[in-house]
Amino acid sequence: MSQAQVSDEEIFTGHEGGKLSVAATRPITEARDLSIAYTPGVAKVSRAIAEDNSRAARYTWADRLVAVVSDGTAVLGLGDIGASASLPVMEGKSVLFKTFADLNSIPLVLDTTDVDEIVETLVRLRPSFGAVNLEDISAPRCFELEDKLKEALDCPVMHDDQHGTAIVVLAALRGANMVLDKAIGDERVVISGAGAAGVACAKILKAAGVGDVTVLDSKGIIHAGRDGLNPVKARLAETTNTSGLTGGLAEALKGADVFVGLSGSTVEESLLEGMADNSIFFALSNPDPELHPEIAAKYASVVATGRSDFPNQINNVLAFPGVFRGALDSGARSITENMKLAAADAIAAVAADKLAVDHIVPSPLDPAVAVEVATAVAKAAASDGVTA
Repeated sequence: MSQAQVSDEEIFTGHEGGKLSVAATRPITEARDLSIAYTPGVAKVSRAIAEDNSRAARYTWADRLVAVVSDGTAVLGLGDIGASASLPVMEGKSVLFKTFADLNSIPLVLDTTDVDEIVETLVRLRPSFGAVNLEDISAPRCFELEDKLKEALDCPVMHDDQHGTAIVVLAALRGANMVLDKAIGDERVVISGAGAAGVACAKILKAAGVGDVTVLDSKGIIHAGRDGLNPVKARLAETTNTSGLTGGLAEALKGADVFVGLSGSTVEESLLEGMADNSIFFALSNPDPELHPEIAAKYASVVATGRSDFPNQINNVLAFPGVFRGALDSGARSITENMKLAAADAIAAVAADKLAVDHIVPSPLDPAVAVEVATAVAKAAASDGVTA
């Protein structure tokens, strides 16, 4: 059943009472069980941890617990809807963590948009969790928040809207290039959107060796010397657009190999005619892609979207469960760029045996993905020397 066929009643029923519960790992059926799990037995464990804090990793769940954190300022395509309204989404993320990576997680929605208050809150809560998945936090605040949290916390921190998207986009590009026999170093990629996902995609694609990346915001191509750039876009201007292009989407797409849509804007069909041969078109805006996939397929050799009712769904669930599982399995203190690149390569490898123009990434429901991603991420963490 596609998303379009699901009724409102089914959706609301599926969320009634929330989507999470806490389950005991050991039964309590008699007095002896109670004395072990709670008083007086638990006091021995608490004293042991008080003597050596590292024992908390063995005798509590915190070391394997992901905090899914949002302030509700950039939720899905809904925008700034507040903390309470964002909670169903965060619960959903926790369900996905458990389903695909067997990781426990807890949704934390914070009734503040002040970056420093969020940092202070999570620093004070640090004994309760082992990693932080930031979610649905508006740009450019999300960049500052992630940077400050990585500095303040001694555990993995990742803003999934940035890096989860970037990892899967790179994996999809690798798959498309294998199908079309194209080399990533020869390609020019156009990214429409300079928000959280667009900035992270530009960064990972450059790190992966893409020949040139051109990024656009609502005012056109981001280039050196353009007036009014904020610090994030100014850095993009320094590291992208080596071709020196100016103008808008028409100028950017002329001769481009790859389009990545992350802005919610529409793309005129005629602009695809000017793209390079065997072009790749990722229309990732939800619920409405930048151009209908059937129209895009008249010009592009490979088309992908963010939707489940078209082939080649670029979905963050391909990345984040395995990334955090690998980070926690390895005892990583942070998530490095090499760990993200390794995750993308692992996703692409899972799809390799069945590659086709309509199958450049695995299904989001493929249970092998998180396992392979976790293994690759853990290995990269050890190689980078960020493990405990």
